[in-house]
Amino acid sequence: MKKSLLTVLSLSIIFLFVLTNFAGAQKYEIGISQFVEHPSLNLARKGFVDQLAEEGFVEGKNLKIDLQNAQASFSTAQTIAQKFNQNKPDLVLAIATPSAQTAANVISEIPVLITAVTDPVKAGVVNTMERPGGNITGTTDMNPVAKQLELIKKFLPDLNTLGILYNPGEVNSVVQVDLAKKKAEEMGVAIEEGTVSNSSEVSLAVSSLVGDVDAIYIPTDNIIVSAMPTVLQTAYNNQIPVFASENNSVKLGAIATLGIDYYQLGRQTGSMAAKILNGADPATMSVKSSEELKLYINQKSAAKIGLKIPAELLKTADTIFKK
Repeated sequence: MKKSLLTVLSLSIIFLFVLTNFAGAQKYEIGISQFVEHPSLNLARKGFVDQLAEEGFVEGKNLKIDLQNAQASFSTAQTIAQKFNQNKPDLVLAIATPSAQTAANVISEIPVLITAVTDPVKAGVVNTMERPGGNITGTTDMNPVAKQLELIKKFLPDLNTLGILYNPGEVNSVVQVDLAKKKAEEMGVAIEEGTVSNSSEVSLAVSSLVGDVDAIYIPTDNIIVSAMPTVLQTAYNNQIPVFASENNSVKLGAIATLGIDYYQLGRQTGSMAAKILNGADPATMSVKSSEELKLYINQKSAAKIGLKIPAELLKTADTIFKK
């Protein structure tokens, strides 16, 4: 009798211990809406997940991630936002401006973090950068457009006409093009635009610039960046140097950029997510920008079209791609 009672008590203690630990290990769910698949956005997402893991929110343990990709479709991004609004995860991450805009339009009661969004205010996502208000905050990938054009001029001192490829349907791209036009006017450089509305138009847009431009500049336009191999092939077949606004396009073959590190941008966003999951109010968290800029150069691409890289740039480059 005593032995049976002891066994029952032991099992009860074990059961209570397991139950207490199970209840104490709170589970979190994050929905991720990524507008399109390309290396920079992928790196931002990876940095986000890695930082969360460092701060105790580990996927597969106490964190579930529902990753959705809109494949450059605005209507699909809208559907994803509606799904998250209905399922009510603990937090939503919107990667790139179109995903951020759809999340802002649909989700009002769930904390939303944005990343890789060029101008959250002009995109209508937050009230101000310092006090975003509502349920949304995050990080911006606003580029140093003026400095990037100055970099192009260092490679091409006789630059007369610069081509820009972008989708006018993306607010982030329009903002950057406007900045580029302002800087180009100061530099005495003419701008030729090649516009697209979807990826199938990229090849034609690049071809339309051939013979009219000395170089091509690519802003952080989601459609153009996701089609970089097409841009590079057409441009380099015609000996036109391509300059990017983010490092992964340089890794793929663009000549150079002075830009941000998207992995680190993602980590900044992940740190903000950890604070929100621990109770912080996104309305009072200012939108953060990249903490540092780096110079990336693709030496192989420059050699392919016979473009000389200034020695001073090779000395100061943070990363040189040689293969």
